[in-house]
Amino acid sequence: MRRIFKSPVLQFLAVVTLAGAGTSSSAADTVNHRETQQQQTTENTMQQHPYVGMWVTDDGRVRHELLPNGRYDEARGSRESAYRGRYEVTGSHIEYWDDTGFTADGDFVDGNSLHHGGMVLRRR
Repeated sequence: MRRIFKSPVLQFLAVVTLAGAGTSSSAADTVNHRETQQQQTTENTMQQHPYVGMWVTDDGRVRHELLPNGRYDEARGSRESAYRGRYEVTGSHIEYWDDTGFTADGDFVDGNSLHHGGMVLRRR
């Protein structure tokens, strides 16, 4: 290898810089791999979750579809996909985060009833 820098300090800094450039992409790859694995684990957990599926008020006006990927799609009356966002279930409690920033929550009182916003939704 040809010496570009005569100063040992500049040689050292050049080596450190080049070594850092070679490892930064592998560090980024490791982080991306971990995030992908975490997302897949979350999706697998949600697919197996007992509350995934369609939840509807008795009059059919409000319909929540809890998707296996941790997302939900809510229809209101004739308005399909009126609200969309993500959800998270902890025990029998559900938290909703709408894509517009609105938040809500509810509780599953049994395997077939969800109390949310003063409404009762039942599994379909």
